[in-house]
Amino acid sequence: MLTTTRQSLDLKAKLFRGFSDPARLSILEALRDGSRTVTELVEATGLSQSNTSSHLSCLHDCGLVSRQQQGRYVRYQLSDDRVADLMTIVDTLLADVAQGVYACTRYSAREEQA
Repeated sequence: MLTTTRQSLDLKAKLFRGFSDPARLSILEALRDGSRTVTELVEATGLSQSNTSSHLSCLHDCGLVSRQQQGRYVRYQLSDDRVADLMTIVDTLLADVAQGVYACTRYSAREEQA
């Protein structure tokens, strides 16, 4: 039972890593409005094309984003409506706890990137 719980926790932590990087999160936020090409995501996020493509590959491999060939372009979209639902829940939760999150000194986005 302990192993199953540990495996479940590890898998959940791995899922949340997909959301933990600001670049990946900005891509997911942009995809909440609908499918986009890499070029459209670069414009929406301000990330470089190579950085965007790299993070899209990660998000696709993790199952958070799906892609569809459309002629010579590939369009990316959230793989499941629940991804957007989860992000909406985070928005509403953050509205209530933002002060505590902002003041938290245990970890920061910059430390996570290091």
